[in-house]
Amino acid sequence: MNDLIYASATKIASEIRQKNISCLEVTEMHLERIEAVNPALNAVVQLCSERALTEAKAADAKISGKEKIGPLHGVPMTLKDSLDTAEVISTGGTKGRLNFIPDNDSTVTSRLRNAGAILLGKTNTPEFTLAGETDNLVYGRTNNPYNLTRIPGGSSGGAAAIIAAGGSPLDVGSDTGGSIRMPSHFCGIAGIKPNSGRIPRTGHIVNHTMGVLDSLTQNGPMGRYVEDLVLTLPILCGPDWVDPAIIEMPLRDPYKVRVQNLRVAFYTDNGIQQPSQEIQNTVRNAAKSLENIGLIVEEARPNALQMIPEISNSLNGGDGRAWVKRLIASANTKEISPFLQKRLSSANLIPTAEFTANLEKLDKYRSDMLFFMKDYDAIISPTAPFAAIDHGETFSDKNTNAFAYTQAYNMTGWPGTVVRYGTTEENLPIGVQIVSRPWREDVSLAIALELEKNSGGWKNPNI
Repeated sequence: MNDLIYASATKIASEIRQKNISCLEVTEMHLERIEAVNPALNAVVQLCSERALTEAKAADAKISGKEKIGPLHGVPMTLKDSLDTAEVISTGGTKGRLNFIPDNDSTVTSRLRNAGAILLGKTNTPEFTLAGETDNLVYGRTNNPYNLTRIPGGSSGGAAAIIAAGGSPLDVGSDTGGSIRMPSHFCGIAGIKPNSGRIPRTGHIVNHTMGVLDSLTQNGPMGRYVEDLVLTLPILCGPDWVDPAIIEMPLRDPYKVRVQNLRVAFYTDNGIQQPSQEIQNTVRNAAKSLENIGLIVEEARPNALQMIPEISNSLNGGDGRAWVKRLIASANTKEISPFLQKRLSSANLIPTAEFTANLEKLDKYRSDMLFFMKDYDAIISPTAPFAAIDHGETFSDKNTNAFAYTQAYNMTGWPGTVVRYGTTEENLPIGVQIVSRPWREDVSLAIALELEKNSGGWKNPNI
């Protein structure tokens, strides 16, 4: 029965509904797993054991009383520490919120709990989610379960690590430049950055008040299996009447997509930072597997990708990172992490006219990308140019453009799913990225399901 710690959330929910296992048993086994692996990983930074066990008992009573239950009834979850959780410390990785306990749940927290999910604890994140490695001055660094000397990625690194290790079947990450997709790649799990405007950011430390940067940040589900993204995404979507960017757009069913009718472009190198040969081969093999089942697959790369470094650097740092300084002030943080300090000191303040000209370049980039996409339903690409690297290497100058593979689609706002498709010679996971047209998460997820079926997806890290 302990194999359920490696089961999908979908399977766990089904076993609970069929009364094959109790909510309390499921919660206990996941808490035991966290206790076993977390000393090595440092992925879960706040544990809600007593509350989780109490809620599990109440969930069992609901079933006994034949009350109506939600789609995630009794399913354990963790949540990234950048998301507010009432009654549970929510630091966002910054010392100014060392003892901050929110009065209210974030919108996504509330929606998952209303669907029946039980919060086990909070997962680690870099300060304000603004790094590709999960490390901060509050809780320290998180390790990759496939190799403890390697990073799990960032900023949803704690979430990816504990999911991969079987401590939680579900988490919700946030993604401003790849912070769901890169940890999913590094830790061999599945994750989706949904379309901009899908899921409210209310109660997230980088919320809906970010000005010209607002459209970049999205919340999205993470799990070991693509079917759990399909299960969870509809629960999270839709207006909360607080986040003004959220649109009531229909969410289509991935299981109804006729995959063989799709036309897909793929590229193994974005022309900015060349991936390892293993990663290029993995993407090519994924594309070939789709071609083998009937999809039209062409090797093609949008020329507009070359605009990413210039636009991104100006967009994020053109105001001298005043937007980051406002985040720091709002948290009353006096001491910041070395990486955040480096980002602030390297920001290149530019004149307003140059900044607004860059916004026009962003519009041109989006238009050029959309024109490319008119011939395709999806794009398959690397998630990052390398598999999980050593701690500290994310900050090196040679990896300045490592996020360009994912950042390309924060800038368009399109949906992107990552699923494991390969393994390096060092036994590290390789995930591929599947990006679809605007608002077509169903297509991205449908292709991810096919790739997962072919490759087997997540594999036990044996930690």
